[in-house]
Amino acid sequence: MSKILIRGAKVLGGEPQDVLIDGETVAQTGTGIDAGDATVIEAAGQILLPGLVDLHTHLREPGREDSETVLTGTRAAAVGGFTAVHAMANTFPVADTAGVVEQVWRLGRESGYCDVQPVGAVTVGLEGKQLAELGAMHDSAAGVKVFSDDGKCVDDAVIMRRALEYVKAFDGVVAQHAQEPRLTEGAQMNEGVVSAELGLGGWPAVAEESIIARDVLLAAHVGSRVHICHLSTAGSVEIIRWAKSKGWNVTAEVTPHHLLLTDELVRTYNPVYKVNPPLRTEADVMALREALADGTIDCVATDHAPHPHEDKDCEWAAAAMGMVGLETALSVVQQTMVDTGLLDWAGVADRMSFRPAAIGRLEGHGRPVSAGEPANLTLVDPAYRGAVDPAGFASRSRNTPYEGRELPGRVTHTFLRGRATVVDGKLA
Repeated sequence: MSKILIRGAKVLGGEPQDVLIDGETVAQTGTGIDAGDATVIEAAGQILLPGLVDLHTHLREPGREDSETVLTGTRAAAVGGFTAVHAMANTFPVADTAGVVEQVWRLGRESGYCDVQPVGAVTVGLEGKQLAELGAMHDSAAGVKVFSDDGKCVDDAVIMRRALEYVKAFDGVVAQHAQEPRLTEGAQMNEGVVSAELGLGGWPAVAEESIIARDVLLAAHVGSRVHICHLSTAGSVEIIRWAKSKGWNVTAEVTPHHLLLTDELVRTYNPVYKVNPPLRTEADVMALREALADGTIDCVATDHAPHPHEDKDCEWAAAAMGMVGLETALSVVQQTMVDTGLLDWAGVADRMSFRPAAIGRLEGHGRPVSAGEPANLTLVDPAYRGAVDPAGFASRSRNTPYEGRELPGRVTHTFLRGRATVVDGKLA
């Protein structure tokens, strides 16, 4: 590989520096570095971050390649500044065996746009009745450390306890989709004023909060790690804050869309706003932002959920739940957290790289931008402003809630172990 000199970038938003990449690693940082035979990227005014890490991505392969493939999903990830993603298990077949997680892992290696770390299912077929092959998936070439039935809740307390006990053997973590199923039967949106006015079935906050409360208690009881997926309510924040005050090994994520959008948008009946958990109230959004800022919520995860056109271009009740998010995540975080003064860029690096890599026990990612470290890097132009145009997405799907909305910031370059996957905002 050739050498690359990134000149004058603000590393983690600090003072401008030069960063020299040599092969797969960062060779030198400082000012006035001699370019020599290196390719020079003039990066004055831009922010250099460690490569972003997503704990929660749906790549759909195997089984729903009409929505997304590992190749198209990792291209979208690279465009969004990600160098590693965790691929959720709700594929067809379900990633509940060593064979399926190894297939996804190998597809990720072949794509070459970002590292793909498969997430194993907690239960066979995501049915919540019998533990999947957790040990075999961990011992496989994929080295699975994160397990989740995401899309469904592990609602049986005994099964959840057994999973938490099992993953302790190899420092794994169970990532819970917190949704009490009986309380959300027929739910179409957040339960509240808007659902009552629209006559749509409500998804109450307590359906999320009750499961989180149970699971932090279970994790404390067995001394294991639990991670809460896509936290969406102010009440959930308070439960996580309480659990952390006890010193329990609990972590949580929030999606970009739950940091920005509210259930008022459902008044349009546009199914692009239909998601699980649903968009909540303005008060919830503000509580989530504050919790991400103070560290109660550990990280941002996209819950990138691609769907083909026909699954969203239909009446609200029949539409699939989910939104694509990899290519817009950093822009939404800039708008909601950086431009509002709640986080600086070092905080963004912490919530979108350092912490998710640590939670997923992902080696080589979430590392400092310093000599000797892997050159997994993202260069961002924070001054950019532009309307979101899904026609230009690298993802196979277009179900974004931000179409036509102006968002700040643009990833100009992404580097995976020193190799540029994105150059000047375009796939390399």
